[in-house]
Amino acid sequence: MIRDTSAQDRPIAQRSSTPRRVAIVVVAVLVIGGALLAWPALQRTLSTGQSYSAARLVIADVERGPFVRDIAGEGKVVAAVSPTLYAPGSGTVALQVHAGDRVTKGQVLAVIDSPDLNAKLAQERSNADALQADAQRADVDAREQRAALQATVDNARIDRTTAENDLARQQKAFDAGAAAGMQVDHAKDALQKAGIALDHATSGLKLKDDSLRFDVQAKRLAHERQLLLVKDLMRQVEALTVRSPVDGQVGQLFVAEHASVARDAQLLSVVDLSALEVQMQVAESFARDLAIGMPGEIGGNGQTWKGLVSAVSPEVVNNEVSARLRFDGATPAQLRQNQRLSVRVLLDKRDDVVTVRRGSFVDESGGAYAYVVRDGIAEKTPIKVGARSLDRVEILSGLKPGDRVVVTGADAFQGAPRVALSP
Repeated sequence: MIRDTSAQDRPIAQRSSTPRRVAIVVVAVLVIGGALLAWPALQRTLSTGQSYSAARLVIADVERGPFVRDIAGEGKVVAAVSPTLYAPGSGTVALQVHAGDRVTKGQVLAVIDSPDLNAKLAQERSNADALQADAQRADVDAREQRAALQATVDNARIDRTTAENDLARQQKAFDAGAAAGMQVDHAKDALQKAGIALDHATSGLKLKDDSLRFDVQAKRLAHERQLLLVKDLMRQVEALTVRSPVDGQVGQLFVAEHASVARDAQLLSVVDLSALEVQMQVAESFARDLAIGMPGEIGGNGQTWKGLVSAVSPEVVNNEVSARLRFDGATPAQLRQNQRLSVRVLLDKRDDVVTVRRGSFVDESGGAYAYVVRDGIAEKTPIKVGARSLDRVEILSGLKPGDRVVVTGADAFQGAPRVALSP
């Protein structure tokens, strides 16, 4: 007989299912609650199509208040008057000063020895003396010829007087019957001939006098022209003694002692320390707004001085424009050449202007739109910007005070109309 397994079977007590059901209910409640809490964010994500972390963005508030446009930077002290002296002629230079020496206006700084110019001056002086002698000789010749012609005129006048007297005698004799009529006619012809000779002599004297006067004048003009040439050469020789044009200090020597220099070669520079200005470099984008006379501030040595823009370079070098500011008042005595100072130029100042912090959104969009943050959504909004300063931008339309704008990092949105922002 085969034994079964009934002897091994044991009844198992049935467990209660209540705890399991409670756990399932609790999990279901938690899932539903989490879904309800996450539903707004999920709804925003579904409505925008993408999400971005707000921690990676720079968000600023739109404000209403004063708006100041200025340019700030670093400048260096330069002399307003700093002439560079050049060699007026070729030769050997002898310096009379050293770099750093204080000089006065008119003081001799260098002397150039130019043998060629000195020789040319001597030659032209000799030519001037020769032309002066020619003019004097022409004057003497003119007087001699004028005297000879005057003698001819005087003789012709005497001949006419003699002919007149002879005609008078012949007429008396003819009236008395002591002379023939032919003798009277002959005397009349002689008188007429003497008159014609006198007229010709007088006319010849006038013509020759004009000719002689022109000749003498031409000689004198040639002499005067030569004197002008000599005077100009004397000026050039005198200019070889180089003098200081201003009171100041010798800045830099460009040549060595007893060096041979060519005409128009740089010799040295003189710095007028009584008139100092501050030179700064301005970005090309701000250069068009700069104008002479704009107010500014110059700071250094723990002090601040008022200044005015005195010059703006018309040339752009390395995307920058050079500008100069002069002190509005007396020049501070403690400043030195090439000293570094802080500079600030006020371009514009207005009150009650809607502005926002300047950021990359202005350059990326060209100021055409901005992303306004509302309820965790960055919405693309058309705007219009006006003036721009270093840290703020004027808003003409599209935004109002209190709006929050993404000023940096909006390039990651890739122009999307709406972007959800996560914490």
